[in-house]
Amino acid sequence: MTEIKAPQFPESVADGTLAKWHKKPGDTIARDELIVDIETDKVVIEVVSPAEGILTDQLKKEGDVIHSLEVLGHYALGGTTEKTVTIQSSSIDEKISGPAARKLMAENNLIATQIAATGKGGRVTKEDVRNHLQKIPVTSSASKTQVEAPKSPSNIVASSIQTLLDATSQREEKRVPMTRLRAKVAERLLEAKQNTAMLTTFNEVNMQPIMTMRKNYKEAFEKAHGVKLGFMSFFVRAAVEALKRFPAVNASIDDYDIVYHGFYDVGVAVSSDRGLVVPILRDANRMSFSEIEQKIIEFGAKAQDGKLSIEDMTGGTFTISNGGVFGSLLSTPILNPPQTAILGMHKIQDRPMAVDGQVKILPMMYLALSYDHRLIDGKEAVQFLVTIKELIEDPSKLLLDI
Repeated sequence: MTEIKAPQFPESVADGTLAKWHKKPGDTIARDELIVDIETDKVVIEVVSPAEGILTDQLKKEGDVIHSLEVLGHYALGGTTEKTVTIQSSSIDEKISGPAARKLMAENNLIATQIAATGKGGRVTKEDVRNHLQKIPVTSSASKTQVEAPKSPSNIVASSIQTLLDATSQREEKRVPMTRLRAKVAERLLEAKQNTAMLTTFNEVNMQPIMTMRKNYKEAFEKAHGVKLGFMSFFVRAAVEALKRFPAVNASIDDYDIVYHGFYDVGVAVSSDRGLVVPILRDANRMSFSEIEQKIIEFGAKAQDGKLSIEDMTGGTFTISNGGVFGSLLSTPILNPPQTAILGMHKIQDRPMAVDGQVKILPMMYLALSYDHRLIDGKEAVQFLVTIKELIEDPSKLLLDI
């Protein structure tokens, strides 16, 4: 018998929850095939088989708390042929894009050849699987069971909502556990509200200059760098320049000490199926516009596929959140401790503005800066936000470093 163990968790992760068994006792397992998912408060950790064999038992069930190197079950070596391994590697690992798509297919007894693939290189994406499931007619209780959403902690909430919608009674209730990530987010938000002197200051920025720049150079930029020019790279660069001028906004509080950071690691809030995550742009001051855009795209893809690592989200000296992509016109972002400030971007909306005594219609965006008043004074916060406004409204200053 060979033990199936949880991996060694990083110091920042105390434990996890067994989210999903992908095999049941008696099933054959190919080398490197996914056996079980462990959900922590930051990422989903995949446990794969180090060798081919047959799963003999499961010592832990879904929902159990798992600690580092804890034994989850056992398997017997052998039991699969080389041909089986090759077929699984071709049909699952090569033709399927990411673990999210693979899990959804396994839970609905689907294979890659059944699904119309739209991913890069002809790979099946999670959205392809969902589209395929929507086309399957539900004619019986058996078929309905086949197309139900998976009941892992990461999407049990969505499944429960659908159950409520299908219910005949409008007063039905269902109690479901929070996912680890959602519970951790709630804990940190409550901590930020209780343990910081948080205030928010607002301003507005004319987006016309960078919109014009994007229009004039978007094709040349994409041709030169292979990535589209977005708004976020402008705001990251503007934030870094403002952080250089106001070091307290880039600092953190450690008990009664102020820690001034000599680097600029900017967190960018990204939405995923599991919730809001904040991967970090390391040394953002050294990154070009194209490098920022490429890294954000990579983070977004990894977030959707559940591939963000703990290292991707650890640290950070400042955070930018863009609620505007969801239509938010104005908000008060909450601090991400131990950071002392966070910038909130919002929806771009045409508004009448007074310019040189005349009324002009301009694409305007509200900006919000939430900050910890224990370290940052109101004057610094306002001047920091005004600096970002000025750099965005005159982006040539970003390029000339003035």
